Amino acid sequence: MTHTPNAAGPPPAPPMARVPGQPRPSGDQSASPPAPTSPARRSAWAETSARLRAAATTEPGRLRVIGAVLAALVVAFGAVTAFEVSDRASAADDVVSRSQPLSADAASIYRSLADADTAAASGFLAGAEEPAEARERYRKDIANASRLLVKAAATTDVSSDSGRSIAALNEQLPRYTGLIERARANNRQGLPLGGAYLRYANQQMTTELLPAAQQLYDAETARLDADQEDAQLWPFLSLAIGVVALGGLVWAQRRDYHRTNRMFNQGLLAATAASTVVLLWLAVGHTVARAGLDDAQTRGQASLRVLNEARINSLKARANENLTLVARGAVLTPDGKGDKYETDYAAGMDRLTTALGEAQELAGDDPGSIPVASAVSAVSEWKTRHKSAADTDRAGDYDEAVMKVIGGKGSTGESFDRVDEALDKALTHEQGEFTKFAGDGRAALTGLPVGTAVLAVLGAASAVLGIGRRLSEYR
Repeated sequence: MTHTPNAAGPPPAPPMARVPGQPRPSGDQSASPPAPTSPARRSAWAETSARLRAAATTEPGRLRVIGAVLAALVVAFGAVTAFEVSDRASAADDVVSRSQPLSADAASIYRSLADADTAAASGFLAGAEEPAEARERYRKDIANASRLLVKAAATTDVSSDSGRSIAALNEQLPRYTGLIERARANNRQGLPLGGAYLRYANQQMTTELLPAAQQLYDAETARLDADQEDAQLWPFLSLAIGVVALGGLVWAQRRDYHRTNRMFNQGLLAATAASTVVLLWLAVGHTVARAGLDDAQTRGQASLRVLNEARINSLKARANENLTLVARGAVLTPDGKGDKYETDYAAGMDRLTTALGEAQELAGDDPGSIPVASAVSAVSEWKTRHKSAADTDRAGDYDEAVMKVIGGKGSTGESFDRVDEALDKALTHEQGEFTKFAGDGRAALTGLPVGTAVLAVLGAASAVLGIGRRLSEYR
């Protein structure tokens, strides 16, 4: 025997030498293992998320997350509220200091132009010796219109509708005044051509200047309405975030009470108080502002719009009344059946009566209603006197008819002056009402943006301190 009986088996065979270049057998167990690969690197977001999830499994971690969320909510509430309230306050300020004054200036431009046309016709009707009062009234009207056009142009974009209307007025006004001066020069010489120039000037006023002034008034009134709408828009986003922030603070305090059996957390309580003050200040302040602006709209601007319309119609009616005697039937209606200026006078008086009825309904107090009632009475008197003057003219007594129109006591001119004076008083009162109510609305928002920002910072800091007080108990 060549091996011992107790051996487990034959001795292992020596390893076979591998010929260089010969491939390793597939079943070779002596091959070295492959090199280990490095684990994939995770992103910073994944690392942060993992840490937050790990931290959220402990009470200190949960408190840190709650503190961060509460602070973010309170800061967001303050920032959004400050932004939205600043926007509303800016719109309210525009209503008081820009939009409404520009709308009033546009109405004044229209009235000045219409009154200048009336004064020119009255002066022409008086004959070669134009009364100094009529000439001075015409001069003041033209100067006032020119001044207000310069003022409006300084605050208006030239490419806007208002800018184009102002450009048209500045272009047409010198042409109109030139025609009036030609009419006066011919009238002083007793030439009938003066009447033609006056009628042509009136045509330019009614077809070019007054429509452009009306467009300017409409554009500025539309901008006023837009600013009022912006100022009265509710800050829904601020209110929603405020409710969420307040709810989060209440939840955090309730959670703290259930876990520690402590009634109050001073920091969270201070943050809740600050957020509550901001929310109430926002709701009450904006409600008061809306009420003030709404009163300015319904009790001021609505009356101003109707009164301006009434005054403009009275001026147009007066100019047409004068031109009826200047033209003496030379200008007919399109159908050729009546005197154009007499027809326009009657239509203007009808619109004046309608506007005064609306003004009486809108007047909210005696200082506003008494002047309107006086204007209504004067209009009735004016109609009666005009009928008498027209009957006198049709009877062939032209000079007497002229005296009944432009004379002193008992003339239609006296009635017109009463109407104009009463409407001026009513306009002054309603303008004061608008300014008062709109100013009160704007004042309700004063200090709210800054106060909101300060309280939000204090609230966020208090929330962090309150959570920090709880965290200190785990150290």
